[in-house]
Amino acid sequence: MTANAGMIDRVLRIVVGLALVALALGYIPGQPAMVWGWIGVVPLLTGILGYCPAYSILGVNTCGKRG
Repeated sequence: MTANAGMIDRVLRIVVGLALVALALGYIPGQPAMVWGWIGVVPLLTGILGYCPAYSILGVNTCGKRG
């Protein structure tokens, strides 16, 4: 499992993932807790790991390294 997500990509995934999980837990004021927010675990994990299975299938690599 070679990294295929660059630093900017990873940071954006982590931020979006955390925001969606916060939405699921009801931590965002003015917004009701939503079950769909748990889908934020996917970008959160791919951002932390630096590997995106969809990128592998599509042949995309935003990381500087080739692998």
